[in-house]
Amino acid sequence: MKSKLTATILTFFFGGIGIHKFYLGQSGQGILYLLFCWTFIPSILAFFQFFGLLFMSDHSFNVKYNNGF
Repeated sequence: MKSKLTATILTFFFGGIGIHKFYLGQSGQGILYLLFCWTFIPSILAFFQFFGLLFMSDHSFNVKYNNGF
């Protein structure tokens, strides 16, 4: 079961290289983040994803990433 807190922390510190995407089971997107990390575009995306995760309700997180549990 994935943790919202862990995903948020990974996004904040390692979002630019896509570690949070691997944690959340989105490996394809994680690979894209790794391939394009030198452009800083993944860092910009991770900045917004950090706030999205931060303000997402626990219920919404569980529905999206933990199959509703």
